[in-house]
Amino acid sequence: MLVPLDEAGGLWTAELGGLDWICAFSGEEELARFAEARGEAGQEWTYWRVVGAWLLDELAPALDFPCGVALNAAGPEGEVFPPVRGIVPDAAALDGEVAA
Repeated sequence: MLVPLDEAGGLWTAELGGLDWICAFSGEEELARFAEARGEAGQEWTYWRVVGAWLLDELAPALDFPCGVALNAAGPEGEVFPPVRGIVPDAAALDGEVAA
């Protein structure tokens, strides 16, 4: 996965529906489509290459706020992985043991 970084070097996130979403892309073409949809196609995008499971299994639980992953936003194959049981570890899930 490619995960763009913000100006401060942190993971680029977007807020939607009251949740933060880490934006991730399966390749450079998908990231370019996203940049174009934002009107930022000419901008250089710095990103990390990570294993997708790491985002859900390690990173999301380490955050101090609920956060999902938006994969390939602005593309026809876009998907969202919300912070719920079965997607992130139960302790990080909005519907998990800690949230109850």
